[in-house]
Amino acid sequence: MTTVRVYVTLKPSLLDSAGRTVAQSLGKLGYSELQEVRIGKLIELKLETYDEARVKEMCNKLLANPVIEDYRIEVAP
Repeated sequence: MTTVRVYVTLKPSLLDSAGRTVAQSLGKLGYSELQEVRIGKLIELKLETYDEARVKEMCNKLLANPVIEDYRIEVAP
């Protein structure tokens, strides 16, 4: 069994309103060193066999929106 992690984030050119809200809140809590917050999601898949093309297909069809999101695939050791 293989564990695959897919990290999905908004493309850098897009405004991350949730990240901005968190950044403002952390600033109000005294974390003045904070410059920016970007929020994404982590999807962990347990697969019988790892096929990179199949995982990319999953990402492009359902796990990420390629128009507005980037994703990174990581195979756990």
